[in-house]
Amino acid sequence: MYKTHTCGELRAEHSGQTVTLAGWVHRRRDHGGLTFIDLRDRFGLVQIVTDPEKAPEAHAAFEPVRSEWVLQVTGVVRTRPEGMTNAALTTGVVEVVVSEVKVLNQAKPVPFAINKDEEVDENARLKYRYLDLRRERMQRNIILRHKIVKFIRDYMDKEGFLEIETPILFKTTPEGARDYLVPSRVHPGEFYALPQSPQQLKQLLMVAGMERYFQIARCFRDEDLRGDRQPEFTQLDIEMSFVQREDVMDLMERMYTAMIKQLLPNKRLLSEPWPRLHYKEAMARFGKDNPDMRYGMELQDLTVWAAGSGFKVFEDAVAAGGHVRGINAKGMGSASRKEIDALTDYVKQFKAKGLAWLAVASEGEDRSSFIKFLSPEGLAALKQAMSAEPGDLLLFVADQPAVVYDTLGRLRVHLAEQLKLADPDLLAFCWVIDFPFAFWNEEEQRWDPSQHLFTSPMPEDIDLIEKDPANMRGTQYDMVLNNTEVAGGSIRIHDRALQSRIFKLIGLSEDVAQERFGHMLEAFEYGAPPHGGIASGIDRLAMILADEDSIREVIAFPKNQAARDVMADAPSPTEDRQLKELHIKVDAPKKAE
Repeated sequence: MYKTHTCGELRAEHSGQTVTLAGWVHRRRDHGGLTFIDLRDRFGLVQIVTDPEKAPEAHAAFEPVRSEWVLQVTGVVRTRPEGMTNAALTTGVVEVVVSEVKVLNQAKPVPFAINKDEEVDENARLKYRYLDLRRERMQRNIILRHKIVKFIRDYMDKEGFLEIETPILFKTTPEGARDYLVPSRVHPGEFYALPQSPQQLKQLLMVAGMERYFQIARCFRDEDLRGDRQPEFTQLDIEMSFVQREDVMDLMERMYTAMIKQLLPNKRLLSEPWPRLHYKEAMARFGKDNPDMRYGMELQDLTVWAAGSGFKVFEDAVAAGGHVRGINAKGMGSASRKEIDALTDYVKQFKAKGLAWLAVASEGEDRSSFIKFLSPEGLAALKQAMSAEPGDLLLFVADQPAVVYDTLGRLRVHLAEQLKLADPDLLAFCWVIDFPFAFWNEEEQRWDPSQHLFTSPMPEDIDLIEKDPANMRGTQYDMVLNNTEVAGGSIRIHDRALQSRIFKLIGLSEDVAQERFGHMLEAFEYGAPPHGGIASGIDRLAMILADEDSIREVIAFPKNQAARDVMADAPSPTEDRQLKELHIKVDAPKKAE
């Protein structure tokens, strides 16, 4: 080994010991003939020093050394002089007086600072990701991710689960996004697909009698990117036989609660047990099915009041079958007209026609975009319904329910960010259940499942498949944390006849169903047990627990927002020889000048 100790483990009890360390030059300082260097490895920092009188050769060797050079040093540990300790370092009470120095490798000037946390252009960080990963923040994130995965593996093993790997090369199946296709050289003109999830395979493992399966699974989706999406991602995949909905939810709640308490004692859980919200309740209160419950500002339904309010915009929306709902932005009543106009522009990108508002005055008269249409009694009733107090800003949207929910749900989060209402150390886990089984697709004139094709309806709603699918509920459940869905699952269909009825409901012909899912349908005829499961996004969970805004910050080598690996410059053209072997001709669009 190049080292006897790590840079982060030396303490006062090591004083007097001769040690050998190896690592990177984090920071260099020259003081009065002495040269001080903070030497860094993954385990921490330690101060090393040379004395030109006691070790002239070592001191001379330090002369050319610069940031990020790789050194091996040998020296004696000593306690730092009184008043010279560094409480910010775990090794801050000691230093190593170096007698021997070996330069293991030099380093060019780095494109951005490694030894301090400063804003750096993301593309530069991704291009030099191997340097970015040396920074303390990124090392902390990657270590946290490792601990999360290790905790899961240990916990699942104690719960009697088997970790089973499933194929990366599989069959193309509809999962809600485009597949990444892999051409087969052995079977010209045919393709594998990279799995969007191991959904079918984990169900087949239940048919195989494995009963309790889990996997830290790599998944692939060809979709437009944003902060919580990547072309390839990692999820905790779980499937269990002979279980009902509460069994799966209980397992996840116990595991994640224990994980937080062990790995992140500085974080606080909002409540134990976690709240359970019905889908309709989540939409009514928060405008979305992945709510942030760390703060209030919940939606209020004003539809009944609006129908006779005297304000034509509200009344017309109700007459057209729409809703009128509002939120109370506490303490924002002094917002300027320019600030309110900015909020109006914000909501218009979500198809809202506008934003009605009422600023409740602390002194003098209220300000509003529609107050002149209200009677004194109507205004008083509105304020009461909104729990309004002097200094509040009331904001309203009138439209069809989908637009109202989406707009106010987003506006609530937007305002909470402005007002800094969300405590980053508070973890507000909750479950959302009783989703609609399917939504009507007006464009395609068909029912689309709200989750996936293998989700079972609630047992008491199965008779509604042909009669009233709009009122069917699915057995799915979403695990939500601080405005983000971090897991989703369901009880699955395990009966071929029921699966066929669902295929028929969504407009999948028998021939197409057999071609795509024949292996599944046949498996259901060989004693498939009742089963259910869940998939939890490791990247999203780690992102939230690390207090980051993007999953790119917790993935070692992510793609950028254009789905490119800017470090390796991928994707990239391939050789004609490879295409010929695969019987592929490329007809790529011409690049714009």
